Amino acid sequence: MKRQHHYLKTDSKYFRAIEHGEKKFELRKNDRNFKKRDLVTLEEVVDGVKTGKSLAPFEIRFLLEGGKYGLPEGYCIFNW
Repeated sequence: MKRQHHYLKTDSKYFRAIEHGEKKFELRKNDRNFKKRDLVTLEEVVDGVKTGKSLAPFEIRFLLEGGKYGLPEGYCIFNW
């Protein structure tokens, strides 16, 4: 199965936390059908406008899909 490559806008505050290794997960609406092993590139945004900074792509290693454990249906948490 071919994996997808997702490009996601990320608010500057959280982008920096990820960049410095403090945040190692994402909570997202699963409107892209995220799957384990997909690639994700995070792009920094300020007030909804891309800054031109992005992080090296990472691979989704674990994916928790919503509908259980208090996570709403249609949302997911993944880490790398």
